[in-house]
Amino acid sequence: MNDFQKYIQRYLDLIPSENWLEELTISQEKTVKIYSNLTEEQSLFAYAEGKWTLKELLLHLSDTERIFQYRILAFARGEKSELPGFDEENYAANSFANERSLTSLLEEYQLIRKSSQIFLETADSSALKNIGIANGNQISSETIGKLIVGHNIHHLNVIEERYL
Repeated sequence: MNDFQKYIQRYLDLIPSENWLEELTISQEKTVKIYSNLTEEQSLFAYAEGKWTLKELLLHLSDTERIFQYRILAFARGEKSELPGFDEENYAANSFANERSLTSLLEEYQLIRKSSQIFLETADSSALKNIGIANGNQISSETIGKLIVGHNIHHLNVIEERYL
């Protein structure tokens, strides 16, 4: 197993069942429940200097899922060009998440997740097996879909352990 495979495996291992499409819904419900119970003031909390606020973390989930959606789409449709990586710290620093309302950020997250669910639930299983190259690494569309779930669960764990 190479370093990339080890890196993504830590997210895949967080998915509690084989039905990762169902876990897509469950992780969304947990995220919405947590964020729906926060005040605007609480959503600006960061557990340490230099760490993201809860608003920034929520927008990070949305940004990452958007990028993963594009990769899934591209590979499922047979894209042969290598897709770039992204610098999550740079994205967060330029997100202006803290200037937005929590309601707006939560609505965006839910819409992006709904879009992922519709696409992944209706995609042909053979297309999800397609492999492409993103950030210098080969990966299938299906694995990226699973990473949406594992990445969300990872951040739910961080929220529970360090924020709440």
